[in-house]
Amino acid sequence: MTKKQNRKTEFYIQLNQGKYLLKNKQFEHAFYHFENAHILGQKNIYRHTLSHLWMLIFALKTENLKECIGQCFRILASIIFTSFWVPKGNSGGTNISSVKSIPIRKELKKYF
Repeated sequence: MTKKQNRKTEFYIQLNQGKYLLKNKQFEHAFYHFENAHILGQKNIYRHTLSHLWMLIFALKTENLKECIGQCFRILASIIFTSFWVPKGNSGGTNISSVKSIPIRKELKKYF
């Protein structure tokens, strides 16, 4: 399997872990996995947008208005900008500027 195929597979693993944890109200851990999914999926319009959609669902379930508003903007931006530019390593949450590149998390480096 290529790194790109492994990255896609790991994206869905991380996304599903986030969904499971969200369902079980383990909010902090859920968001961490949604961030990992975002990092892994941000070069693909569908996966990038899907990761932001789940961050929005997280924000709604936790009643986090700032995250909710931020994710709405990020969903739109992911649709428009993914095909030509994404900030490498950005975790996708509103606690980080949407245009800031950051180092890829150690546990995810093997997928890049």
